[in-house]
Amino acid sequence: MIGGIFPIFNKEISSTSTFDRDPPGVKCIGFDLRAFRWTQVMIFAIEEINKDSTLLPNISLGYRILNSCASPTNTLRAALTLASRLEETESTSSCPPAISALIAESGSSQSLAVAGTLGPFHLPVVSYFSTCACLSNRAKYPTFFRTIPSDYFQAKALAALVKHFGWEWIGAIQSDNDYGRNGILAFTEEVKKLGVCVAFVGTILRTYTMDKILHVVEMIKQSTVEVILAFVPEGDLYPLMKEVVKQNITGIQWIGSEAWITATRPSTPEIYKAYGGALGFVVKKMAIPNLKPFLTGVSPYTDPAAAFVRDFWEIMVGCRPALPGEHTGTEATNVICTGNETLTNSKDVFFNVTQLRVSYNVYKAVYAIAHALHQLVFCQPAGEKTVTPCLNITDIQLNEVTDQIQRVNFRNMFGDNVFFDENGDPPASYEIINWQLRDGQVQHVALGHFDSAANGDYELSIQEKKIVWRTGKMVPKSVCSNVCPIGTRKAQIKGKPTCCFDCIPCADGTVANSTADCIPCPQEYWSNDRKDECIPKTIEFLTYSEPMGIALTFVSLLGATLSLATMTIFICCRDTPVIKASNAELSCFLLFSLFLCFLCPLTFIGRPTVWTCMLRHTAFGVTFALCISCVLGKTIVVVTAFKASFPGSKVAGKFGPAQQRIIVCSCTLIQILICVLWLKLNSPFPDMVFRYSNKKIVLECNTGSEAAFYAALGYIGILSIICLVLAFLARKLPDNFNEAKFITFSMLIFCAVWITFIPAYVSSPGKFTVAVEIFAILSSAYGLLICIFAPKCYIILIKPEKNTKKHVMGKI
Repeated sequence: MIGGIFPIFNKEISSTSTFDRDPPGVKCIGFDLRAFRWTQVMIFAIEEINKDSTLLPNISLGYRILNSCASPTNTLRAALTLASRLEETESTSSCPPAISALIAESGSSQSLAVAGTLGPFHLPVVSYFSTCACLSNRAKYPTFFRTIPSDYFQAKALAALVKHFGWEWIGAIQSDNDYGRNGILAFTEEVKKLGVCVAFVGTILRTYTMDKILHVVEMIKQSTVEVILAFVPEGDLYPLMKEVVKQNITGIQWIGSEAWITATRPSTPEIYKAYGGALGFVVKKMAIPNLKPFLTGVSPYTDPAAAFVRDFWEIMVGCRPALPGEHTGTEATNVICTGNETLTNSKDVFFNVTQLRVSYNVYKAVYAIAHALHQLVFCQPAGEKTVTPCLNITDIQLNEVTDQIQRVNFRNMFGDNVFFDENGDPPASYEIINWQLRDGQVQHVALGHFDSAANGDYELSIQEKKIVWRTGKMVPKSVCSNVCPIGTRKAQIKGKPTCCFDCIPCADGTVANSTADCIPCPQEYWSNDRKDECIPKTIEFLTYSEPMGIALTFVSLLGATLSLATMTIFICCRDTPVIKASNAELSCFLLFSLFLCFLCPLTFIGRPTVWTCMLRHTAFGVTFALCISCVLGKTIVVVTAFKASFPGSKVAGKFGPAQQRIIVCSCTLIQILICVLWLKLNSPFPDMVFRYSNKKIVLECNTGSEAAFYAALGYIGILSIICLVLAFLARKLPDNFNEAKFITFSMLIFCAVWITFIPAYVSSPGKFTVAVEIFAILSSAYGLLICIFAPKCYIILIKPEKNTKKHVMGKI
């Protein structure tokens, strides 16, 4: 008895057990005509052997075939079922019910499960389509054999093909099982020796969701490869093939493994649109005599109990056979056959037996087992004249069958030597297949061969002129990276092999030499646009000639002019009540300090030098300290004047002109001391700043000591806050002309400007830092000038009738 396991249905319907009843049986869908033909070839070979008088004479081989649903779990369940004795078999039966050998399976993952489980029981397993190199491990799988070469040889063949056409940059698609993963691993190891880079490895499986399939498609679209190897079984690859055609991804040269390159289902004109010109390796084809009449004779009416035949008949004929005694009420949705249908004249590719490859492997597996049993039972090779049994078939031991299969060596009717090496593998020999479209049909045209030798060498022969390429008549070019041009450098691509690189422009500030390495330019130089020469950087600073410089200079001079004009008005009208009420001496001091404040920004414009750098910060600090000191003096005068209006108050006498001058001078002197220490310890200096822009050198004044700079600003801030508080307290004095209100408003503007100045100053780049500081100086100076002196000038020049003592001293 020989067992057989085939993926007649290629997809299992998953079900969830509720644990409240017996679990449902396994249900599978997707009838596979290709796998069904494999089962018929096995039956055909066994019947042929039973008719052969020289091979196992007077012994009839039996068979039992089960479906695996292309699932490792179901394959293992089927294998254990076949390896167990049937309960209904009578003990007196002359034929042992347990199988002597098992032909299984097409998928490597399924064969791994079976071989690993049945190996300890010495049951020989012969596969017809499992190519994973991992199955050659005799320590793990001592009873595994196969009639198809290992992927170890196919990987060598594919690597030799890639090397032959000079492809250095390719993509890879693998199935998410042992066949795909081990196949791509073996191929990658081979091509690394040849300096070939694998750009990406996409993973697919027939049970994957569409999102995963689309992810692989997107990977293909985004890649720059022109050649892709698909090491995937046909059932797993087909959903991807349809999506590639749907998205019109053309121009890629596909390389296929033997698992799909000659499969019938994808070999259609529609799939050819994207996969035309595909190359791949397959085992040699063979035409088995008398097989076609056997296949056309398959009918549910001949043997109603034959497994899977009714499903086959429904697909081929298009109707459901109705057998005697069968109730057809539940089959209302199917067309019932009349019984007169026949397959004799069918033109379906199922009956094309001239290019059998995997089917031929099944055929050889059956004959290999038969020759091993013949040697075991008759103790001599098949074909000898004297045929006398030397062993009772009931005494056959599985380990003896395994030993005989390992030793089997015969030449079949087609002239092929059938034998297995020490790892259970057959000799490696492949044909090179090219997809070509002829008369509207996809043809698998053989254009060469690959044969391996025992010493590890190989022979690759290709008829290149007859190859149809997907990209045209020329051999596709697929290199990892071209030589980098001048001005660019090699850059390793993350996640890709080291031999693959991008040519990217040299970084700013570097230039490329003849070796495609980028060399940095000196600090004062920068690279040109072509990145092949260093040129001097642009010098940047705030100049008088640019629009911003012109505008700031104009505003600065305008403020200085207004200050002088106001001072002139105050001097000329110093005897008027408004001037007298506002303390003419302090007002002139304040206007003079404002004049200096407006001139101070001029030191910030122009190319920085040692003197301008020292002058701009110290002049700024001293002039503003003088300005705020004058405002503080005026505020104190207003407050003391109000206090003096009360009977018996002596405050006014204690704060006369002398005291006012002392306040102004002492407050200014403190700032002068801060600036002197600043200049003495760590004075400002001109500096070249490179951090703002790679292509520019910004010339600016380095403050030297940040602490001294912020100390000067802080001191001005303290004076302004004191002034603001005093003015705010005196804002509601009952005079018609209450100067405290204007001082309060001016101090609010002053404080607001300098509070916003600090973050703007810190965050502004290059020459804009200087512009921000100038803007703050001018804004605060204009705020003081307008808020304090504009109302007085308005009365003096526009409303002279209000410039009287009565109006000024009037009560509200």
